[in-house]
Amino acid sequence: MFSKQIGIDLGTANVLIYRKDVGIVINAPAIVAIDKRTDEPIAFGEEAYNMIGRTPDSIDIVHPMKDGSLAELLPARLLVSHVFKEATGKLGKPRTTVSCKADMSRNEQNILRQVLTEAGAKQIVIEKESKLAAIGAGIDISKPSGNMLVDLGAGTTDASVLSMGEIVVFKKTTVGGLRFDQSIIQHLRHKHKVLIGEKTAEQVKKKIGVVLMGGDKPSTMKVHGTDLGTGIPKTIEVTAEEVNASLLLPVSKIVATIKDALEATPPELAADIKQRGIILIGGGALLPGIDTLLSDHLQVPVFIAENPLTCIAEGMGLLMDNPKMSARRN
Repeated sequence: MFSKQIGIDLGTANVLIYRKDVGIVINAPAIVAIDKRTDEPIAFGEEAYNMIGRTPDSIDIVHPMKDGSLAELLPARLLVSHVFKEATGKLGKPRTTVSCKADMSRNEQNILRQVLTEAGAKQIVIEKESKLAAIGAGIDISKPSGNMLVDLGAGTTDASVLSMGEIVVFKKTTVGGLRFDQSIIQHLRHKHKVLIGEKTAEQVKKKIGVVLMGGDKPSTMKVHGTDLGTGIPKTIEVTAEEVNASLLLPVSKIVATIKDALEATPPELAADIKQRGIILIGGGALLPGIDTLLSDHLQVPVFIAENPLTCIAEGMGLLMDNPKMSARRN
């Protein structure tokens, strides 16, 4: 019986499965709902995401990944086992390519292999996210020239410089989309004395979140939360200006991280990047104005990839079709 060949992008926010000759077959929140009384999972993905903020004390909503690394091993195994079954059905154990951060230690990679093996994977190959993302974004990293890719993920922002199929510079900060959400939560708590949940903060970010004022987004939004003084529900109106203000600090840390990467880049490669520009991927790349803001601060052209949310998984697919591509195996 033949095994299917798949790639898994196990991110802080989402898990994606790419199946060879088919494409992306799973794209779901990387979340598991677990019954604390039995330690058994009761929901995964979108179903578990919809439970956030609405469960009794007996149910835990768990994010197995934190800052791009495995944080909860049992929930991670349960989640991977679930998506494997969803992606491959009953047809054997899948040969699996999995992405990892460029700074993941050998010990962490071994733990990742163990989790995947216990979940039903075989012939596991671990590839660096930055290389996969660059391939998926259409960048030819095999040439002796500098290319910079910035992944604005949920848990981290990673800045990578690649040349000749290798990662030359890698800088990371634990500031990403989830930190944006927390900044919005804290802002509304301090200014309006209203507490909102992470899902509501994410909705605010998506609807009126901007890092540069102007554009076509709505300027205000009604937000429902809990009055910290009375404990009863309260509705407030939030403006794009105050959301913008709440995002300034985390965005400044992202700018600093990219600057650190550029400063650590050899001059010849830096000159290439100045000419070619920086490619943005990840959910944060969809935040209106982020490309313009980064370009203004860095004095380098900045472009958003055509497929910012899926290019890691799509890079795996291209690598499966052409194993001789430059993303070297570990």
